[in-house]
Amino acid sequence: MSNIENKDLFLKSSYYYELPEELIAQTPVEPRDSSRLLVYHRKNGQIEHKIFRNIVDYLNKGDVLVINNTRVLPARLFGYKDTGAKIEVLLQKRIDLKNWEVIAKPFKRLSVGTKVTFSTNLSCEVVEKGDYGSCKIRFDFDGVFEDRLSEVGQMPLPPYIHEKLKNKERYQTVYSKVEGSSAAPTAGLHFTKELLTKIKDKGVEIIEVLLHVGLGTFRPVKEDNILNHEMHSEYIEMTEENANKLNRAKQEGRRIIAVGTTSVRVLESCADDNGKIVPQKRETDIFIYPSYKFKIVDALITNFHLPESTLIMLVSAFAGYDETMHIYREAVKEKYRFFSFGDAMFIE
Repeated sequence: MSNIENKDLFLKSSYYYELPEELIAQTPVEPRDSSRLLVYHRKNGQIEHKIFRNIVDYLNKGDVLVINNTRVLPARLFGYKDTGAKIEVLLQKRIDLKNWEVIAKPFKRLSVGTKVTFSTNLSCEVVEKGDYGSCKIRFDFDGVFEDRLSEVGQMPLPPYIHEKLKNKERYQTVYSKVEGSSAAPTAGLHFTKELLTKIKDKGVEIIEVLLHVGLGTFRPVKEDNILNHEMHSEYIEMTEENANKLNRAKQEGRRIIAVGTTSVRVLESCADDNGKIVPQKRETDIFIYPSYKFKIVDALITNFHLPESTLIMLVSAFAGYDETMHIYREAVKEKYRFFSFGDAMFIE
């Protein structure tokens, strides 16, 4: 483990790594579970190279696999001002029935009161401007908002993906249920229904939690000192039934395995000081970086994240800083595919 007193671990630049552009995955592999899997054993530092469907070999009877059942909204909208200027709007967080926090561009062309039309049945007005291209808008629509959105909205693929997505469902997990995310919980994209059945048949308990992924998750860390970074809040849900199941598993010494950084954020946000899961529905702005003491998560399935992102900081807190940077260098050397449609790793 790295010395967490080392101030360098609070520098954004410490989380930078070189990544050849050709390793940024542009399209998902088929089938989902044929992506590659890097397995890292924290006890001895051993690395193995597998295929994702091999994950079943590393899960034991009694383990608890925690998945995030959020579903991605077609959150990218293209519309026009009265002047004919084209405006792009990315939904970030719902405030109430008609009001949303969004990212809009070109930001300079917008002011409070600006109206943007997306279709004959859907338009909006800017009610407040914020920082980093964010603003609050009020929608005007006929009928049900989700219906209007599905008619004109596009999947909000990250900016580093330049290929058009042929099948919208490939940016959803096979277990997605509750609409509300602006981005996919990408570690879950590797699972097929058949693989989940195999995992259940092995005696692994699967528990669903909810975190609606906001675009703030991917917002670059602008501060040199990461302690000055302000996290966007995201909506989470932990039911009483699932809290009880997780607490029972912890008491019995069974492993809690989080699928993705979103599941980690739910589990750690819902844990009290004694390491007990408390049911709740609320916003969380938890920021996990080296020096964080995990209360719940014992193992992690995750993708390979952007340099200097809060997500690589979370992984560094879990696996160790030096260990994480070593894993990433190894993944680059072995030509793993990176980011949302890329390969996965299992840290146990």
